[in-house]
Amino acid sequence: MALTDTAVRNAKPTGRAAGDKLSDSDGMYLLIRNTTDGVGKYWRMDYRIDGRRKTLALGTYPAISLAKARKRRDEAREQIADGIDPGIVKREKKQARMLAASQTFEVVAKEWLAKTAVRRADNTQEKVTGWLKHDILPQIGKTPISEIGPRDVLAAVQIMEKRGAIGSAHRVKQICGQIFRYAVASGIAERDVTADLRGALSAVPKSNYAAITDPVQVGALLRAIDGYGGHPYARAALKLSPILFVRPGELRSAEWSEFDLDGAEWRIPGAKMKMGIDHIVPLPKQAVDVLLALRGLTGNGRFVFPSIRTKERCMSENTINACLRAMGYSKDMMTAHGFRAMARTILDEVLGERVDLIEHQLAHAVKDPNGRAYNRTAHLPARRAMMQRWADYLDRLRAGAEILKFGTRNEA
Repeated sequence: MALTDTAVRNAKPTGRAAGDKLSDSDGMYLLIRNTTDGVGKYWRMDYRIDGRRKTLALGTYPAISLAKARKRRDEAREQIADGIDPGIVKREKKQARMLAASQTFEVVAKEWLAKTAVRRADNTQEKVTGWLKHDILPQIGKTPISEIGPRDVLAAVQIMEKRGAIGSAHRVKQICGQIFRYAVASGIAERDVTADLRGALSAVPKSNYAAITDPVQVGALLRAIDGYGGHPYARAALKLSPILFVRPGELRSAEWSEFDLDGAEWRIPGAKMKMGIDHIVPLPKQAVDVLLALRGLTGNGRFVFPSIRTKERCMSENTINACLRAMGYSKDMMTAHGFRAMARTILDEVLGERVDLIEHQLAHAVKDPNGRAYNRTAHLPARRAMMQRWADYLDRLRAGAEILKFGTRNEA
């Protein structure tokens, strides 16, 4: 006779060591036992497959009702009819759940960070790691990556957005997308859920870095740099910033292996560049002099501008800005990145240098007449001459020489 809800609810064990069985139908029964916590009631199903007798656990009463146990039994009978062992299916599902639980976002993110580290400069790796550690992992790090949805990622990056870090929020969303795509390629996740977040964050406000572009004021700034009494590494970085006008991150992460001081050339690998392309910086005599003096201090290490705390890292990204503030230049007057705008403006509008040479030297995307990107050695002799003219001009500004509003455009 088939069981009823009342019979199941009122069933009591008789004390048999193996427990008592109350049969239902089609091999299903309720196993009743005394346990340390009282009475245990377990749904079981006996079945045969490939000539072997097996037992399948269907759950525990009352968490699994009689009706639900019968539904599980019927599903198992369908599998058996198709030649599938429901016990193996159940075990594989359990293993898959355990594996998914171990493949949390944090675990996958750390694996992705390690495997892709070679593509990033050290300072970028440090920044990406910090974003994940402080902004993302506390929110979704412990969640299996296969269970994370678009709203989960959005909620995490919106915390950054609400505190005003809108640009960083967009960058972190992109990083999360890379991690999800890595998980998809590894068979851990079904898709990149961040694809659903297009337009969900506020647009990044457009702003220009504060920069001094008036030649007279530039001369005053250069004299202030000469008189700055900070750490030697910082002083050297400050002196090179206006001469070379590379991006602050490229300067502070410079390595001695990238320099040929005899050949007066700095070759920055593409991994450190915003555009991902190797970049050549011709070194004017003034820059070589600064580097030769600095080599006596840091030449035995990896970084040209090491951290004052450890030679294993480069100078902090805040150092040059902090020096400018100490010199009395507020963030609304001058920034580390502003040296690029200073050079771009004066080279074009005052010295009349060729715009394409300036853009090449700024490592901006420049196309040839056929629409193709120039290679890294494009116009190198002309750029070398331009960089020396620029450094010489800065010397005249520093000395307080009379400044002409417009120079003669160089066509070299």
